Amino acid sequence: MNENKTNINWYPGHMAKTKRLISENLGLIDVVYEVIDARMPYSSKIKDIDNLLKDKKRILIMTKYDLCDINETNKWVKYYEKLGYKVICLNLNNNTNLNNLINITNSLMIDENNKRLEKGMKERKTRVLVVGIPNVGKSTLINRLVGKKVANVGNKPGVTTNLNWIRVNSNIELLDTPGILWPKLDENIVALNLASLTAIKEEILPIDIVVIHILNMLDKYYNEILVSRFGIDHIDNNDIENSLNVIASKRGCLMKGGIPDYDKIYMVIMNDIKLGNIKGITFDRI
Repeated sequence: MNENKTNINWYPGHMAKTKRLISENLGLIDVVYEVIDARMPYSSKIKDIDNLLKDKKRILIMTKYDLCDINETNKWVKYYEKLGYKVICLNLNNNTNLNNLINITNSLMIDENNKRLEKGMKERKTRVLVVGIPNVGKSTLINRLVGKKVANVGNKPGVTTNLNWIRVNSNIELLDTPGILWPKLDENIVALNLASLTAIKEEILPIDIVVIHILNMLDKYYNEILVSRFGIDHIDNNDIENSLNVIASKRGCLMKGGIPDYDKIYMVIMNDIKLGNIKGITFDRI
């Protein structure tokens, strides 16, 4: 694979439909929740989202904050704040910062509702659009805000397939959307990060390539995880088989006769990421 470019076409029909429906309903929207993964604040941000959302007020929500490298992710928080975004980081497992999100949302509507009151009109509910790539926690966020299960939640990308209005409270209504990705993933590192952190389906990229990327990122930035979790202190890309053999022994991925089971190794490493067993990682760097 080329170091900087790859040619992955990824645009299921429901994603194209979602973009069309967002454009058609944009006039109804007051505020946008743009949801990204705190472990990949650049890779998980939809490239052409500004063209789609125009000048709508926006809150950039970094989910899975409990799984990220806080020091590195906070650099991205400052980066996006300098660009003018309101940024909030969430741990959706314990509802941390949800009230802050609601307060920020309400504050964005103060001017609008003051104008309505001056005209003798009632304040109206804030209509919020929730957008983001697959599997960044949009449905979990909605369920936490509402306090019950209203959106499908799965650990596979692309669970939500329709647009749905959901009432959060007396002031806020949400419009949920399926995950969106751009038609072509032409940045190799972005594609590999997305695959590594389960934002695109596993069959889009060869799993062995994705796993080697994960190991290389750990080797580069989080060597202590490589040592403690997989029993190796360095990845030799000229002899990757040796590294995988050591991991097989460390994690019990062996067939009869002590032969390494590479398919099992790949699944163990992918599941370590998917299930959140590996914490404190951020793969994007400013």
